[in-house]
Amino acid sequence: MGKFKIETCGNIEGLYLIKPQVFDDARGYFMETYNYKDFKEAGLDMVFVQDNQSCSSKGVLRGLHYQTRHTQGKLVRVIQGEVYDVAVDIRKDSKTYGQWYGVTLSADQKNMFYIPEGFAHGFYVLSDTAEFTYKCTDFYDPTAEAGILWNDETLGINWPIPEGETPLISEKDEKHPNFSNDIFLPGGKQ
Repeated sequence: MGKFKIETCGNIEGLYLIKPQVFDDARGYFMETYNYKDFKEAGLDMVFVQDNQSCSSKGVLRGLHYQTRHTQGKLVRVIQGEVYDVAVDIRKDSKTYGQWYGVTLSADQKNMFYIPEGFAHGFYVLSDTAEFTYKCTDFYDPTAEAGILWNDETLGINWPIPEGETPLISEKDEKHPNFSNDIFLPGGKQ
């Protein structure tokens, strides 16, 4: 399985940092960003059904998003720029329920982050702009979308926002509730 280096993320089960093998030469580079067989061999046996892409400017914070039904596992990566990406465990039966993990993803590093079903997800843009792509294990369902307030004190996420600056947040994301014991998903799809 030499095409990908897959590492666990802290003590939160199910999160993985994935580093692809990159073939560089004078013309540029080539890399595989996903290979079902190689991922399955590493214990990541998921099927993706939808790909999404967004572009955001510096200081934009998106999230923390999840779906209450048709929960989505996400393989996320940055193809231009740099973001700080965060996953919050909202699997009620998990020993790390309510804990978060953050990682910097960049086009230069070409690293990826796998976030399984049962997590809220968000990111903060560090570069002038960032193009962000993600593969999802289930379809987007607008009737099931939900979120947690990005700056909830209970979670205590250490966003790398420069002192004195306010992130650019959508009106919808500003209205998400705080984290509580009422926010949870069973581990896995519904």
